[in-house]
Amino acid sequence: MAQPTQLDPFSEVRRDSDAGAAFVLESKGEWWHAGFHLTTAIVGPTILTLPYVFRGLGWGLGFTCLTVMGFVTFYSYYLMSKVLDHCEKAGRRHIRFRELAADVLGSGWMFYFVIFIQTAINTGVGIGAILLAGECLQIMYSDLFPNGSLKLYEFIAMVTVVMIVLSQLPTFHSLRHINLVSLLLSLGYTFLVVGACINAGFSKNAPPKDYSLESSKSARIFSGFTSISIIAAIFGNGILPEIQATLAPPATGKMVKGLLMCYSVIFVTFYSAAVSGYWAFGNESNSNILKSLMPDNGPSLAPTSVIGLAVVFVLLQLFAIGLVYSQVAFEIMEKKSADVKQGLFSKRNLIPRLILRTLYMMFCGFMAAMLPFFGDINGVVGAIGFIPLDFILPMLLYNMTHKPPKTSIIYWTNISIMAVFTGAGFMGAFSSTRKLILDANKFKLFSSDVVD
Repeated sequence: MAQPTQLDPFSEVRRDSDAGAAFVLESKGEWWHAGFHLTTAIVGPTILTLPYVFRGLGWGLGFTCLTVMGFVTFYSYYLMSKVLDHCEKAGRRHIRFRELAADVLGSGWMFYFVIFIQTAINTGVGIGAILLAGECLQIMYSDLFPNGSLKLYEFIAMVTVVMIVLSQLPTFHSLRHINLVSLLLSLGYTFLVVGACINAGFSKNAPPKDYSLESSKSARIFSGFTSISIIAAIFGNGILPEIQATLAPPATGKMVKGLLMCYSVIFVTFYSAAVSGYWAFGNESNSNILKSLMPDNGPSLAPTSVIGLAVVFVLLQLFAIGLVYSQVAFEIMEKKSADVKQGLFSKRNLIPRLILRTLYMMFCGFMAAMLPFFGDINGVVGAIGFIPLDFILPMLLYNMTHKPPKTSIIYWTNISIMAVFTGAGFMGAFSSTRKLILDANKFKLFSSDVVD
């Protein structure tokens, strides 16, 4: 492992004056708190996209890709945790992904590569969470007031105000109770949607069950890689070191328990949502299965009360997701703006925190209102963001720190995963960008309709 110098941007020498570490990433949590954070970071409303993912892959490939991605990401996060544990035992506890990558690989440019990718992912998720929450409010409003005059951007403004208030919770650890509620909400709306899909599948108004793929071979290939990129984005989080940083030291072994909790919830929610939705709607599955249950033309295929409750659960969880993915931005801002020698709630630190976090949330809210087609970028984000951070770097970091023999199975497993997902990332980025271009004529700034 490369030894940092005092001038290295990822050095721990300045940790005693690092407000981002002392305040935002304070280390007080237990393993179950890490499980709550992980579950909120991974199990979100994006699981309602899984029937659409199966639409692009079919039953066989859909099950295979979902299962493989699940095993690979669990393995990847496990290796990342082992790397962090290895560094901690050596007296160097890393609490940021960018510091860990730069230290292990001995390259300053890796520090900036990771911080760029993390910032893009986290800001993108923050924008997407506000956009989807605004859409949830619009759905409820449209149902109660069919001729109402409020537009999508007005609901986005309402959500942004709530996010500004919630963003003032000072530390990542302070979100633990919110993220427990988030975990329960994810189970709640999943069960509601699964029940609604089963009801819709047996309904006399259900669409014909057609599970055939697109007729063109090239279209099937592009759709397949787009679906793979979406699965990568759904399973990805890109902030595991920051989540592990919230654990009270020593953190060794605690993260694995948190991962087991998280993946237990993933197993229940991901498969049930994917199977029930695709079974009910086949290749008519919408990119948000709630829209399939409430088609623009024809009667609703689920009770309004069920859909309404599911939308409320989704809306509430989106606040937690937006907060979790904002923590890296808050940590970066407070590392520069706060004075660790003064109290967390001192006037010197409270005022800059209030201003900077408010401005950040206002930026995310403005972008969500201006770009209501942001969901179309999910596949691109998965390919160029989550795949490098969650499918490639952990394997590389493990091989660099633990140095398994080049003849060992684990060494070649890691190399193989890196090679496969590098190729999948390139293809996914290409196919997702292609879809973005094809949908470009539907895009309209500050539109009141979200592009599907």
